[in-house]
Amino acid sequence: MAAPLLCFAVVAAAAFAGASGQELTSDYYDEACPQALSAIKLVVGAAIVKEPRMGASLVRLHFHDCFVNGCDGSILLDDTEDMVGEKTSQANNMSVRGFGVIDAIKTAVNTACLGNVVSCADILAVAARDSIVALGGSSYDVLLGRRDATTASMDDADNSIPNPFMDQPELLANFQSQGLSLRDLVVLSGAHTLGYSRCVFYRDRLYNETGSLDPTYAAALDERCPPAGDDEALASLDDTPTTVDTDYYQGITQGRALLHTDQQLYLGDGGDSDALVQYYAESPDKFWEDFGAAMLKLGGLSPLTGEDGEVREDCRVVNRG
Repeated sequence: MAAPLLCFAVVAAAAFAGASGQELTSDYYDEACPQALSAIKLVVGAAIVKEPRMGASLVRLHFHDCFVNGCDGSILLDDTEDMVGEKTSQANNMSVRGFGVIDAIKTAVNTACLGNVVSCADILAVAARDSIVALGGSSYDVLLGRRDATTASMDDADNSIPNPFMDQPELLANFQSQGLSLRDLVVLSGAHTLGYSRCVFYRDRLYNETGSLDPTYAAALDERCPPAGDDEALASLDDTPTTVDTDYYQGITQGRALLHTDQQLYLGDGGDSDALVQYYAESPDKFWEDFGAAMLKLGGLSPLTGEDGEVREDCRVVNRG
């Protein structure tokens, strides 16, 4: 089912306080650079026209950034002689992508703003929202004013980002450690309406969880992902990987979840998670409303504000001097 054209607006009063106590606001760049958001939207739109899969990649970048020490742009930092960052962590290595698009956005925004005004962390948050909208989803407010981290840690990423092999209790505990609820887990997992996964992440489910897999779906996956080899073979996370809709939830109820963690949201035991999956499968309007709220909550995880961090000139490296 296609997304209804709703707009989930959040007033600035619902802002999140950063590490310095300053709040994120929806109008943060209105005076400093009123062209900033339109510049981001233009580059995101062009990237998705060129490669529709890129929308999922940009959403994932924001999620993986926020789950490691908060939404601070640390995922974008390249490794240095003194720092092994997040890009080579287990969850990100050869998996997270879209860094070139973020580079292009940063260049465009710096040009539009006549200088280094917009943080890389804010770019990730806005690019995720613009990707959702470009692929048919509903808009939602993004609160702004984050600053960028000056360091990153592979170990922190390995310890923080959920992996696709977690059972429901471990997955829920991971989200709760970020201050997110079961509802947030289920609704944010709905971002898997977009994108693909590599064979290495769904092979174990394909060959060891046949009881919860639709046989026709399993046979189609078997053609892509053999028991050994072809680790990079891609399969879509739902039947419409470049359209934001609620087919993801419908697929889970039918044994068509690609990843173990996705199927763990619907165990068929009548629990609260089952009820939420069924609710969003049947109520697209409620999904769009709750997804906007959950993305707002995700984007408010431990942002750096005020004098904390910096605004990077180049999203891949810390500023000199």
